[in-house]
Amino acid sequence: MLEAHFGVPLTGAALNAINVRLDAETVSYILTHCGAKVVLVDSEFGSLAKEAIAAIEAEGNTAPIVIDVDDPVHEGSRELIGQMEYEAFLETGDPELPFRWPEDEWDTITVNYTSGTTGKPKGVEYHHRGAWLGAMDNPHVWDMPHHATYLWTLPMFHCNGWCFPWGVTAQGGTHVCLRQVTSKNIHASFADYGVDHLCGAPIIMNLIANAPAEERKPFDHKIKMMTAAASPPAAVLQKMADQGIEITHVYGLTEVYGPATICAWNPVWNELPMAEQAEIKSRQGVRYNTMEGLEVMDPETMAPVPSDGETMGEIMMRGNIVMKGYHKNDEATTEAFEGGWFHSGDLATRDPDGYIHIKDRSKDIIISGGENVSSVEVEGVLYKHPAVKEVAVVALCDEKWGEVPCAFIEADETTTVTEEEIIKFVRSQLAGFKTPKKVVFGNLPKTSTGKVQKAVLRAAAKEFEGTY
Repeated sequence: MLEAHFGVPLTGAALNAINVRLDAETVSYILTHCGAKVVLVDSEFGSLAKEAIAAIEAEGNTAPIVIDVDDPVHEGSRELIGQMEYEAFLETGDPELPFRWPEDEWDTITVNYTSGTTGKPKGVEYHHRGAWLGAMDNPHVWDMPHHATYLWTLPMFHCNGWCFPWGVTAQGGTHVCLRQVTSKNIHASFADYGVDHLCGAPIIMNLIANAPAEERKPFDHKIKMMTAAASPPAAVLQKMADQGIEITHVYGLTEVYGPATICAWNPVWNELPMAEQAEIKSRQGVRYNTMEGLEVMDPETMAPVPSDGETMGEIMMRGNIVMKGYHKNDEATTEAFEGGWFHSGDLATRDPDGYIHIKDRSKDIIISGGENVSSVEVEGVLYKHPAVKEVAVVALCDEKWGEVPCAFIEADETTTVTEEEIIKFVRSQLAGFKTPKKVVFGNLPKTSTGKVQKAVLRAAAKEFEGTY
């Protein structure tokens, strides 16, 4: 996949890095929709690709050429389904082929399909200029030095690995790739390869921070980790800091090449208690240098909200690290860029110091008795409870209040906690109308990219109406 990020664009083609966790039907749709001509298939996913390609042929469409990548390091079942093996395929190439730039910086370099939790996934088109700018800005805003050693725990199919395949290489860095992302393999990479940088979702932080003693290996150097999605709880930040790992919180979307804002850290904050540091890190921060515009605006009037830390608006962006548009979907593209800005769908406030702070997705706001309740705010409080491993808060229909918060919690297996205890904990820190009226324990449903499926939880919450 790393080689493909260079080889495919150098041929003048566009790369479509497919999420290996998707089902065959979705993979088939993506291959057909983007018009794939060649597919590189790792033998671990041979059966998935075989089923997807069979579905393409069943629809009367021409199947793409398949090149097998057979990796003997994979210990499970492997299936070869292609016309040629990868290394043999490379031998047919011309090493003297002259390098050529794209004819236009606006040419498409990659297409990334959204996870498609509702309806068909949309193909987000990146252009060469945006990919170059993203690749250059990530190391810059992160203070990544030349010749850094970068560990791949972030999937390269996710926003093209946030442009780090290109960025790490441009820095003369070393890529360390994992066949399996496990706490044992991560710790071994820290110790054996001197990894000093990595990116990943909060689940990766949990793997590192809570790894059992037998899976750890000592290392004596400092490590930087960039994370997005939910802000890390204070307890996890403390565990990471104790191991010598510094966390940087970023925010972005597939449509903006991955991260586009960063919680730029002020050294004076290092003196604050970890709980206060966690609160500061929960902010999404300030725009990347290469993002032309970042605003929190009223989506109806397109007027910026005041920097009072209270007034909510929608995060909007514009500039060269915003996508070209959605592949073969002019209607969705026009809607996304209404008013000349890309509409993120995320609601936020802007603090007096200029940092933005996400409060919720527009569709996830809970309206209880006419008052807006931010599910993100409630989740932030719940994450402070030591027994809470992961949490999602959604609206639960209520005859009196219209909607009330309902918390779905994945608890730490080593602790015991009750619904009553959780509700009491939140009530001690938030107004009564923001306190969950129902708490449900169990595993949280996730998309193929690891995002919690709130739509599924909203449907599940219906069975608890009137039970509290």
